[in-house]
Amino acid sequence: MASQQEVSAWRPAVPGVVEVLHAHFTDHAYPMHVHDAWTVLIVDDGAVRYDLDRHERGTPHDTVSLLPPHVPHNGSPATADGFRKRVLYLDMTQLDARLIGPAVDGPDLTDPVLRRRVGQLHTALAAPGDELEAESRLSLICERLRSHLSPLTDVAVGGPGRGLAHELRDLLDAHLLDHLTLDGAARHLHAHPAHLVRAFSAAFGIAPHQYVMSRRVDLARRLLLGGRPPGEVATAAGFYDQSHLSRHFKRVLGIPPGRYARTGRPG
Repeated sequence: MASQQEVSAWRPAVPGVVEVLHAHFTDHAYPMHVHDAWTVLIVDDGAVRYDLDRHERGTPHDTVSLLPPHVPHNGSPATADGFRKRVLYLDMTQLDARLIGPAVDGPDLTDPVLRRRVGQLHTALAAPGDELEAESRLSLICERLRSHLSPLTDVAVGGPGRGLAHELRDLLDAHLLDHLTLDGAARHLHAHPAHLVRAFSAAFGIAPHQYVMSRRVDLARRLLLGGRPPGEVATAAGFYDQSHLSRHFKRVLGIPPGRYARTGRPG
């Protein structure tokens, strides 16, 4: 089958939803990457195979997959005809950081009611003027997600023993657009550069440079959907130039940033 890539993405006027994405891929494979938002994923046709926290996962029929922020994952078609998916990206006001651990342990939720509500929310988000309905449906979805995950939250987040890898992640987040060097990070954290790379990769399953680039691509997506041109977005998101943005953007999303920006509304 010939390669096929259909993508539609937009930013709805609904607080808490930072992006909506509808896509059909036949052979695109997402590399390991991260998001700064919660990913709520349903697959309408086919199936997706993905790795999350070094465990192979999948999207069997009628599940809702919840991928937490800042946790590396990838994705590729699990069937010959690829997959068709609908995705919501939700900010931390909807689901807080205490739920990240339980979501890592059990990201694929078999819940027909939840799946139906996610589908209804997508329909509402695609219709201008239905923001109140969308907000209401989002509230019910997040309540149900919390009911799945809250009983599993028994470990506090943060604390003094977070470790070198977490300190490096915080530093990378704080200097996402500053072109922080590995040597600079090593001096700041009083660690050898090679030790930093090993610690970060062991803790998160992704190298520091991959983490930074995927965070910048995430930022570029938001700016593109906000109407800013790719050349301007490249600089604003921390890339050297537009070709630098295009190379990394296409590697993650499968399409160039200009085409992504033109999707605008669901197809």
